[in-house]
Amino acid sequence: MKPLIAIPEPCSYDKGYSERAFPAYLQAIKASHGEPVIIPLDSTPEDVARMVSGCAAVLLPGSKADVDPQKYGAEKHQATAPADPARDAADELLLQDAYSQRKPILGICYGLQALNVWRSGTLVQHIESRVQHTGNSGEIAHQAQVAPGSLLASLAGQSSRSIPVNSSHHQAAEKLGDGLRVAARCPEDQVIEAIEGIDRQHPVLAVQWHPERTAEKDFTSRKLFDWLVESARQWQSGQR
Repeated sequence: MKPLIAIPEPCSYDKGYSERAFPAYLQAIKASHGEPVIIPLDSTPEDVARMVSGCAAVLLPGSKADVDPQKYGAEKHQATAPADPARDAADELLLQDAYSQRKPILGICYGLQALNVWRSGTLVQHIESRVQHTGNSGEIAHQAQVAPGSLLASLAGQSSRSIPVNSSHHQAAEKLGDGLRVAARCPEDQVIEAIEGIDRQHPVLAVQWHPERTAEKDFTSRKLFDWLVESARQWQSGQR
């Protein structure tokens, strides 16, 4: 049986964005032999609990929204996009379930930011840099320097000091949340490009770029989804 991967819809207030962006995540999960379980953003907490109970991992995708700065004690920057309370509620329920049961987590773009804030971290609300972080395609934008000995390094290949990444974000993790560490940075401006959990018994990884857009042709992108599905399979086996 394929591991079930819980994944919330990207954005409740921009259906067009969700319809364009969501299929790539679902396809990447399926290509790695997992089965996505879509969490509609109009679900009740009881519905979410029921759907996630049979899932063995969580994937938090990107979004058109930005995390509400009030959640990390900051005033809203003029460039910060509107928050999405429905997406926030779904993410928080999924994270609570995953952390309480040590289910694997993969966060992507907004998913990294939501994870970091949920763990009591903060965000850079608008990146000011000569590096292009706000592109909107799957093309390579810059390099991400991978932390030696990190989980990400093991997935990218131990000899990989940096990996090419696409980029479509204007925010990033600032102060790290509890139990998280930096797994990669952009070498030109030190923007955090990936974070991961420090508990080796709980697989947690989040990246700021969009591997779902390049999973069909890029080794590391595909490896992230392979890792999530295999970690879900191992978690599932441990529950038997």
